[in-house]
Amino acid sequence: MRFVHQIKPRDIEHGGIASAQIKRELREGGVSAHDARRAGIVAFEGEMNLIVYSVRGGTVEVDVYPDSIEIVVEDDGPGIGDIDLALTPGYSTAPDWATELGFGAGMGLPNMQRNSDGFEIHSHMGTGTRIRCRIERREDDPARTGHSA
Repeated sequence: MRFVHQIKPRDIEHGGIASAQIKRELREGGVSAHDARRAGIVAFEGEMNLIVYSVRGGTVEVDVYPDSIEIVVEDDGPGIGDIDLALTPGYSTAPDWATELGFGAGMGLPNMQRNSDGFEIHSHMGTGTRIRCRIERREDDPARTGHSA
């Protein structure tokens, strides 16, 4: 299975729709509730980062394999100047409009990392950011073992 969602910048009104759809598509595809939940959290945080920080938006891509789920969040936005600092819980560079709406608490990247079994982030100032998260599927995942739920 493969899902690709285009995310528009500053589209806070539709924030969370793509990640909810991803979670639903995973469940309909036989992914366990536990793994779909983790993937939904990763996708939501990535989606919101695209809405808040990207200049032209970006994509959330999900690939489902027998043993894992891979989520790639990518944009061609401003980039992250200090990745280690950005991964610090509570650190945020969110614009005022986002914080006034209750977003930008500095937990997006840490939540993505915490809910992933594999986490890579590559960013270059002025050219964008690519985040790759891997979720290892649980042994009791019916789609992994070939048994129906």
